Amino acid sequence: MILKVNSREYEVEPGLRTLIDVLREDLGLMGTKEGCGIGMCGACTVLLDGKPISSCLVLAIQVAGRDVLTIEGLSENGILHPVQAAFVEHGAFQCAYCTPGFVLSSVALLAENPSPDGTEIREYLSGNLCRCGSYENILQAVSAASLTMEPGLPREPRPDCHAAKNAARNVN
Repeated sequence: MILKVNSREYEVEPGLRTLIDVLREDLGLMGTKEGCGIGMCGACTVLLDGKPISSCLVLAIQVAGRDVLTIEGLSENGILHPVQAAFVEHGAFQCAYCTPGFVLSSVALLAENPSPDGTEIREYLSGNLCRCGSYENILQAVSAASLTMEPGLPREPRPDCHAAKNAARNVN
């Protein structure tokens, strides 16, 4: 079966395995995390044809011929997506286990609604849980990203996550 992930096609033998298992075990895409395994926490969120889904609930064979986007496919040429950059800038994570799911859900939200208010952001992201309690910073990051993603505004080059973390460590 051909599985299209992050704009690349892969030949996989999914059997009756979930999408998250194929992404992690066969393709080595470790950014998608399994938290609960029952679609309640949002850690395994990926975008399927631009819409957020719980990859722990979907069989890989069900997404044949469709576009899957994982956190690994979001940045381009070392430039963070505006949502990723906003998460870094606003410290919208602690342990970061939930962060890929929050980022992808936020990308989907902003594609549907480029200017959400706080209530709309909270409602849309209600399927994503953060055990560390970084919710306020996550809300600030999504609000900030919505401003940088307004139609007509150019996408600003951003360093990748590792460079941003290393730069932050070297400040003190």
